[in-house]
Amino acid sequence: MRALIQRVIEASVYIEEGLESSINKGLLVFLGIGAQDNEGDIQYLVRKITNLRVFEDERGKLNLSVKDIKGEVMIVSQFTLYADCRKGNRPSFDRAMTPDIAKILYDKFIEEMRKEGIVVMTGVFGASMQIRLINDGPVTIMLDSKE
Repeated sequence: MRALIQRVIEASVYIEEGLESSINKGLLVFLGIGAQDNEGDIQYLVRKITNLRVFEDERGKLNLSVKDIKGEVMIVSQFTLYADCRKGNRPSFDRAMTPDIAKILYDKFIEEMRKEGIVVMTGVFGASMQIRLINDGPVTIMLDSKE
């Protein structure tokens, strides 16, 4: 399971020009689910993301987590995180989970994040979305549950 995490001042998801959801200060998480992923990958990434110290403390050091600052999290499904571009110019997505099973794991990931007491908003699985964000820092981090 892969998560591209961006520290944001705000983020919004639009579908067909309509606002679907939005957050204020917190983390925007693009979540890719691989063909070999399972609930263990969910537990690992939820624990890592909720405790990742990427927010500044009073001394300007990255010492605080999204939990510490009472921030919000936006989770957006992103199968293209599993793009394989090694051959040719057209990406292959063979390493991504099939949509039917990926949706189940995506929903479970959201459920586990909410159990952490964090406000969680989402995109719509499988939809064509427009994401608007103000990256703070910028701070962008890639996590992979298999590495």
